[in-house]
Amino acid sequence: MGKKARVIAFYLPQYHPIPENDEWWGKGFTEWTNVGKAKPLFKGHYQPRVPADLGYYDLRLPIVREQQADMAREAGVEGFCYWHYWFGNGRTLLAEIFDDVLKSGKPDFPFCLGWANHTWTRRNWNGADKHKNEDLLLQTYPGEEDHVAHFYNVLPAFKDERYIKVDGKPLFLLYRPLDIPNTKQFIELWQRLAIKNGLKGIFFVGQNVEWRDYHEKILESGCDAITFENIFRAQELSRGGYLPFIIRRKLAVYFPKLAPLDIFDYEKIMKYWFTDYDYDENCYPTILPNWDRSPRAGRRAYIYRGSTPELFKKSVEKAVEIIKNKQPEHRIIFLKSWNEWAEGNYMEPDLRYGHGYLDALRDVVVEK
Repeated sequence: MGKKARVIAFYLPQYHPIPENDEWWGKGFTEWTNVGKAKPLFKGHYQPRVPADLGYYDLRLPIVREQQADMAREAGVEGFCYWHYWFGNGRTLLAEIFDDVLKSGKPDFPFCLGWANHTWTRRNWNGADKHKNEDLLLQTYPGEEDHVAHFYNVLPAFKDERYIKVDGKPLFLLYRPLDIPNTKQFIELWQRLAIKNGLKGIFFVGQNVEWRDYHEKILESGCDAITFENIFRAQELSRGGYLPFIIRRKLAVYFPKLAPLDIFDYEKIMKYWFTDYDYDENCYPTILPNWDRSPRAGRRAYIYRGSTPELFKKSVEKAVEIIKNKQPEHRIIFLKSWNEWAEGNYMEPDLRYGHGYLDALRDVVVEK
């Protein structure tokens, strides 16, 4: 089955209980807790979102992971990018699911890792919480010894035959590359360790979730490529400029009960979503089925309204058009996301659209 693009879907492993979440949020907390208690904030607001085929699953069950892989494969997704949490000094979170995927050899579906190198605060999982600025677990960078330990932690994954490669090197994504002190030294260290351990090197992709100004800095830090989420600029332009956008955000922060909801039109957002940079050989566009963080953040959330499988399909077509002239290895599109239910960007079937988004992706990406 030929494909027009290498679609790599971000995958959140936050759907099983862990001791830390029990302590911070209450016994049995998972991402489904936020998803299930969500309420509509305006007329026609699609909340709560209810999963269809897979239900409110527990990722500790291997059959669930097999079903997810089957769905993704059929829709034309090349593999999952599992979010990987390494906080320094060997401290990890939510590692059990990927560890089981690695050790069991199942599902037989390609994968790579994305280092979600950010501090966990209450705002991560509940932006409406009055203690939103409370740090739960700090992201730290203790130094070279810790970077070495981190490398050897993920080396078994790099050597797995399922691991996604670009130019013969395992792809490793950095969520906030410029937050790493001396990013260039970190990348050079890992490149040396990779070659020492029989790899051709590592293909680093830096994620840019800020502004386009960061592109050159990320590449100068040693990353081989960038994936860009043009979320802020697209929102700003869809609203008619910077001033109306920033005024609403300030109101939401300081007067949340009085501020208007931050609702954006998905179709307008998509008009500005892709940029000239996405055409570059070393820049990989992102596709987004929708965005609605209100299950976590309440009235503080960005909410996109009006997304449909048909509109999503148009954005996928545009992304495929953008990458078509790149080298086959570099025709990569990141899909945000496979299962971020509490942020409203997911591909898994729900009660409203069923397999609509999966079908839309397949119709564009899979060659007839």
